[in-house]
Amino acid sequence: MRLANHALAALPAGVKRPRYDRARVTSGIIHLGLGAFTRAHQAVYTDDVLAAGDLGWGILGASLRSRQIRDALVPQDGLYTVAIRDGDGERLRVIGSLCGLIVAPDDPQALIAAMAAPSTRIVSLTVTEKGYCHDPATGELNERHPDIVHDLANPGLARSAPGLIIAALARRRAEGSPPFSVLSCDNLPANGQTARRVLLRFASLVNRDLGSYLSDALACPSTMVDRIVPATTDQDRARISTALGVEDAWPVVTEPFSQWVIEDDFALGRPDWGACGAELVADVSPYETMKLRLLNGAHSSIAYLGCLAGFETVAEAMAEPAMAAFVERLMFGEIIPVLKPPAGADPQVYARSLIARFGNAALHHRTAQIAMDGSQKLPQRLLGTARDRLALGLELPCVALGIAAWMRHATGKDERGREVEVCDPLAAEMRRRADAAGMRAETLAPALLRIEAIFGRDLPTNPRFVAAVTQALKSLLAQGALATLVGMRIGPRP
Repeated sequence: MRLANHALAALPAGVKRPRYDRARVTSGIIHLGLGAFTRAHQAVYTDDVLAAGDLGWGILGASLRSRQIRDALVPQDGLYTVAIRDGDGERLRVIGSLCGLIVAPDDPQALIAAMAAPSTRIVSLTVTEKGYCHDPATGELNERHPDIVHDLANPGLARSAPGLIIAALARRRAEGSPPFSVLSCDNLPANGQTARRVLLRFASLVNRDLGSYLSDALACPSTMVDRIVPATTDQDRARISTALGVEDAWPVVTEPFSQWVIEDDFALGRPDWGACGAELVADVSPYETMKLRLLNGAHSSIAYLGCLAGFETVAEAMAEPAMAAFVERLMFGEIIPVLKPPAGADPQVYARSLIARFGNAALHHRTAQIAMDGSQKLPQRLLGTARDRLALGLELPCVALGIAAWMRHATGKDERGREVEVCDPLAAEMRRRADAAGMRAETLAPALLRIEAIFGRDLPTNPRFVAAVTQALKSLLAQGALATLVGMRIGPRP
């Protein structure tokens, strides 16, 4: 038997499940990008809102690429399990906030019509950094992006998130409905501002009057999201289905910790997420910067160094004393001294909690998963810290090593010379530059630093930055990741 509405009553007593009437739930939110993260994070907060009795905030989920999630969850009435894992075991909760699923490539007009409906008050996104079709170094719309070129020529058949959203907003304007709020939940600095900038530029390219109208009317609150959610494995499916007594085709696995900070700026109202554990604030940016640099910056560094050293998961990498010492020095010695944390927050306490979370062996968070799309992630995860330290005349050996590890990984070859898959929108350009430069740090580092979409124009011409990255890359090429970490002789935490 599959997990579905009719199976809820027969689930084991210890499994938390929806107690509200799902037949009465209506969709007030459309979410673009229905991956594991949003199902373990935003959808859980919204499930709590529905459980509190506000049934007008169901989520219509839209996949912008794959049919897999729809095919897995439609037979389950949109239900799925969140498995919370730590050293004490696993706790299961069935989530009911998804009230429908759409695959955009199959019928973009249906998705546009759903977003254009007056009942839609929020369109939220977890489409990853690359889904914004922007230049990561500047945050501006990449007008030469193939999806953007396509969507400008074919507005009714849009395939990018910006194209779909603007097509829906244009229809709402024509039909006399005010714009919905666009809620970015991706790991981007000032993600609401980035979404707004990209959308307004796209709208102005479609129609100057539309761009002008939206510049006055469009609300794009920023958010900070924090929860570690590894990719679901077949072993996870089998284990969770056995515990449920019914098959769940696509559960998600996560950690106990969850945080959501939201800029309280919505045009057509919002769910009471604050009553369900979210933090509603006037300015998200200090929270966002602290999280992007400490959690995500460290995660990316662990991922690239861990992949090179042969560690499959973050927890395995953190069990290596040299890696743990590196992460401590990166956080406490290089990132925290140049942070401007939110009022009342203690970044050292946050960093210590992150180190404990990284060591959660129950999660099996694969380094290869975190290493994906590095060209889109580096600017906000590591390069901001690099710029701040350079401006103050400070050294940056740990940040430089994280960047150099990305370069070593970007060559597409492991430390034994074997081919490895590099999943990145710029993979072809990175590989072309790496092949032309050869495996010498003095030529490879400058070749990759000249990718302006990642490093901008300032960092490649900063001699201190170039020297630090080149020296780190030289060690990785000569000695390997693990020997480089051991050789750093990182002392006690500053």
